[in-house]
Amino acid sequence: MMDIPYLLVDAFTSNVFRGNPASVCFLPEPASDTTLQAIAAEFNLSETAFLLEAGDHYDLRWFTPLAEVDLCGHATLAAAFALHHRDGGTMRHYRFSTRSGELGCEHIGEQFRLNFPATPPTTTDTDAEILQGLGLSGCTDFARSIFDILIVLDQESTVAELEPDFSALRRKDYRGIIVTSTSDQPGVDFVSRFFAPGLGVDEDPVTGSAHCCLGPYWSQRLGKDHMQAKQLSKRGGELTVSIQDNRVELCGAAVLVASGTLYLP
Repeated sequence: MMDIPYLLVDAFTSNVFRGNPASVCFLPEPASDTTLQAIAAEFNLSETAFLLEAGDHYDLRWFTPLAEVDLCGHATLAAAFALHHRDGGTMRHYRFSTRSGELGCEHIGEQFRLNFPATPPTTTDTDAEILQGLGLSGCTDFARSIFDILIVLDQESTVAELEPDFSALRRKDYRGIIVTSTSDQPGVDFVSRFFAPGLGVDEDPVTGSAHCCLGPYWSQRLGKDHMQAKQLSKRGGELTVSIQDNRVELCGAAVLVASGTLYLP
């Protein structure tokens, strides 16, 4: 039998039941991919993070209910928060070895600052089936990053009011779809929503890795290297996005919701 302690953390928020929830599991020893995927399916959250201590850093993996992913922001923030909580706040810097290379996270005041690779998008031909699946007749820009489709609209209200046809979008070959616009809200530079039905996540509440694409895009459009972003899901979430050469810094808060232990045979 293997006992696995876990914490349930809401990331990119200071309030419980807001932001994006992630389970963070502290592995006492390596586990098979089949086991990790089964645990993620059991939690049935947009991401479950698995931490395995490896000397002076941690191996970190992320799983949706259906698949392992290459990059996840909110579950990395949740992992750093979980370590900070477990260790009594004695550490300030955290290093993670992941499928996207080494990622760093720093605890600053009440927030955590992630250092991620930038994934800038490239404008490409519009896919009419994706627009139709979103209920859109057009867009101001249609682009693609190494992970996702990026669709830019001219009004925040249009982003907020989208009601996608997830069965139609599930047939397309991509990780996810980012829909974005500038913001009408004071103090917020841009807004977005993120859909990943092919990974078992129809709408992700707050998507850190999507901002590795959104950050470079809006930095160029707005002429700013430091921006405030808001994701317009039902749970909502807020983060600060900063551009540093080919890296993106994402800053946000997190809050503990629950803790427990998984008992595996």
